[in-house]
Amino acid sequence: MAAPSTQSGQNSHARFAATRWTVVLSAQAKETPQASRALETLCQMYWSPLYAFARRQGFTLHDAQDHTQGFFARLLQKDFLRSVAPEKGRFRTFLLVAFKRFLANAREHACAQRRGSGETPLSLDVEAAENLYRAEPLDNLSADVIYERRWALTLLDQTMNRLRQEFMTAGKGDDFEQLKVFLTVPKSEANYEAAAAALGLSTGSTRVAAHRIRRRYREVFRDEIAQTVSNPNEIDDEVTHLLSVLG
Repeated sequence: MAAPSTQSGQNSHARFAATRWTVVLSAQAKETPQASRALETLCQMYWSPLYAFARRQGFTLHDAQDHTQGFFARLLQKDFLRSVAPEKGRFRTFLLVAFKRFLANAREHACAQRRGSGETPLSLDVEAAENLYRAEPLDNLSADVIYERRWALTLLDQTMNRLRQEFMTAGKGDDFEQLKVFLTVPKSEANYEAAAAALGLSTGSTRVAAHRIRRRYREVFRDEIAQTVSNPNEIDDEVTHLLSVLG
């Protein structure tokens, strides 16, 4: 995957106040439906890294599923927003700290909150998460590093899915399938001629289209990161950190 740029978008500060995590943080004193929905959306997107963390900690597949589900049952309770710690500026950091505390008290939580006491707060595709976990090079990676890697890869997946949807909405789904290769290969190895033939465009027009999709990919990636931090000044550091954990 090509590394997204760390350059800030022109409108990032202007629209930052409406991101999901800032909506959650702003509702600590008084819960709002918007904040609850924002938190649930974030949890739905980023539960898989916690599952991978639990597995690397030595929990079985089923126990990791139980604890992840139980954790989110607690996280999405109506009174939870009042306990969000403001110093945890990044959702990524906050979520892992809270999950570690939950696992440390797993016996206490097991009976009352395992899988939400019969409720399912999130739909977990555990089979997919387990396959991704098993694909990681586990021998030399700690649970924390596994969590960071899965978080970064989830962000990249979210970015690609969102970009694909934009093309499909514009009626250009086939164009996306031809152009997405330019997001995963170095520019020096890009085969513009082959893509041009498939797209029915000139090589020059294909180069322009490739440039545009790369640029839009970087914009979407930064926007996805913005949804999980509390300050626009954190975005560049977060981009750098997440790309570094992928090696």
